Amino acid sequence: MNANPGMNANPGTPGNDGESVSYPRQKARTRSFQCGRPRAFAVAGDRVHFIRSSHGTDPAGSLWLIDLSSPEPAEQCVVDIGALPVQDDAELPAAERARRERMREVTAGITAFSADRDGRRVVFSVNGIPYLLDGSDLRALPSPGPVVDPRIDPTGSRVAMVVDGAVHVIDVAAGTVAELCPVTAEHQTWGLADFIAAEELDRFRGHWWIDDGAALLVEEVDESGVDVRWIADPTEPSREPVAHRYPSAGTANAEVRLWRVSLDGSRDPLDWDRLAYPYLASVHPSRAGVTVQVMSRDQRQAGILALDPGARELRPLTQASDPNWLDVMPGVPVRDDTGAVIDILADHATDTYRLTRDGTPVSPPGVQVRGLLDATPEHLVFLGSPDPTVQAPYRLDLLTGQVQALAADDGWTSAVAEGSVIVLAASDDSSATPSFTAMTGSARVSIPSRAERPAIEIAPRITRAGERQLATCLLLPRDHQPGQALPVIMSPYGGPHAQRVVRSAAAYATDQWLADQGFAVVIADGRGTPGRGPAFERAIADDLAGVVLQDQVDALQALAAVHPELDLTRVGIRGWSFGGYLAALAVLDRPDVFHAAVAGAPVTEWRLYDTAYTERYLGDPNQDPQRYDRASLLPRAARLTRPLLMLHGLADDNVLAANTLQLSGALLAAGRPHSVVPLSGVTHMTPQEVVAENLLRLEVDFFAANLGSGRPH
Repeated sequence: MNANPGMNANPGTPGNDGESVSYPRQKARTRSFQCGRPRAFAVAGDRVHFIRSSHGTDPAGSLWLIDLSSPEPAEQCVVDIGALPVQDDAELPAAERARRERMREVTAGITAFSADRDGRRVVFSVNGIPYLLDGSDLRALPSPGPVVDPRIDPTGSRVAMVVDGAVHVIDVAAGTVAELCPVTAEHQTWGLADFIAAEELDRFRGHWWIDDGAALLVEEVDESGVDVRWIADPTEPSREPVAHRYPSAGTANAEVRLWRVSLDGSRDPLDWDRLAYPYLASVHPSRAGVTVQVMSRDQRQAGILALDPGARELRPLTQASDPNWLDVMPGVPVRDDTGAVIDILADHATDTYRLTRDGTPVSPPGVQVRGLLDATPEHLVFLGSPDPTVQAPYRLDLLTGQVQALAADDGWTSAVAEGSVIVLAASDDSSATPSFTAMTGSARVSIPSRAERPAIEIAPRITRAGERQLATCLLLPRDHQPGQALPVIMSPYGGPHAQRVVRSAAAYATDQWLADQGFAVVIADGRGTPGRGPAFERAIADDLAGVVLQDQVDALQALAAVHPELDLTRVGIRGWSFGGYLAALAVLDRPDVFHAAVAGAPVTEWRLYDTAYTERYLGDPNQDPQRYDRASLLPRAARLTRPLLMLHGLADDNVLAANTLQLSGALLAAGRPHSVVPLSGVTHMTPQEVVAENLLRLEVDFFAANLGSGRPH
């Protein structure tokens, strides 16, 4: 890494061929530095499996194992993806492609796996072919077609999988395949997560082994009542558009049911009041049984239900409510071995997300709990934030109430934990690459990352700004001279569920590169973003426009008061998805502050976005149309007086391209000049190397032309 990463002094980093590679090219070919990074950690007993590719530009993951019970534990490659038949993502089943899009999965090869309770047998699929790893023996399993989401039972005897929307089970010893849940109607699927669950509720599975492998819990989805949206590729006019069942705000959702399915194919319906609670929010099996969370359409009411071992019907456990909305949190609700319900709820009295046990708060006020990692009757392991910019795993002793940090709590650490084993992925604001560690008792193994280091030196300045003490990050060119005025680029997400200001230098690589082109880059997390507590997040209720934009303005002006190098006469703003909406909103509503904007995949009309997300914050458009009118960018089109560049993937099935095209049409009708770059074949992600590389260059050219500064790149 060059000590001075300004573009003039540091054109790039050596590539595999020895040639210098620019940062935009490096970011594109490394899939945003995901290639070569250990990920998808799973703990079973003392065995830790994970996925990692061979180097920083290899997207195809292999399967690795660390056995922490061995005298000298060390990683070993147990499935080399290079030894399997050639992988071609074009052969992926459509359901698998959709699953990866919902998970924002940008790699290839082995992307997911499932292990039995001891971690001795592991299953995965590559290009729809299911494989079983049994010790050192690897073999393909029989299947009637390309499979999606193969799952091995706890005993390692059977594998459940989805083929063409139907659930099949393989008997490993016999080598036979049985179809348990056949598709009997159009638009019906078994064993797959519905669109809303996967896109908005972070539930990506639709089938689970229960009763120690004696039965399955299976989701049935009926999309016949969901409106169709057509996804077309205009560059291939002979290709038929794809019908995409998309539940826009105020329209019908898919019908979702749960079934207990025996291995002989008999099925028992697991009923609840689906009219009152249409969303199947979460399903968490444990030794005490399965805990199911269902939720009302307005997400203010939830029912917690139990499927006890051997039972064939759900029973109610408890209910939860919130005057604005309930949060679906990772790992909860779940029952520990005693049957106690562990949950994470908003404690409005202390303005803290707290762990609860049978409804009683047990984690301390002031530490925002972000997810549950492990639960026993003696302790809970969770991810928490005493400050919004940091995250660490903690162990809560339920007998003494003491809380112990399991990693440094001045950075950003994610973790996986089960029993005595914990795997840490730790980063801070001084290192561009995370470190990975697996440990139990006295055993501690460092897991190397093979990801490339960004070809720049990242120097984030994290602080609090303004009356509301908003978390902000400032990045300046590495060769910036004191007193030199700089045009500003704000680079927020700014909306729910995503936080940009964290103590991890790796989070700011692209922003640092933008700064090194001759800009000051400002990132601010305003009201609505996570990490600050329930009140901060709920400040956007009924208003997705005014509050989030005002906080960006306040953060900018507060930073400029202490950093005079920020030239407030030249301010741009960029963002993707909600950030794209915020960028376009900024130049429409506050042209006095923002002078140019790049809006990537923006939601411009919230009636076009999906039910669960949009109705959570704005209500039902059939009942509260004024809220949607206030949040829409379309009625604002005639206000545009600043340069606006919009980017949108035409294959985006999340934020439909109609959002950008409708705003463009409204701008044209109002006689307002603007620019649109349609991205053919691109979804809500942009993993294509050439597209990802050149989008960054396009943005810099746009800001350089419209803010009067910038450097050759």
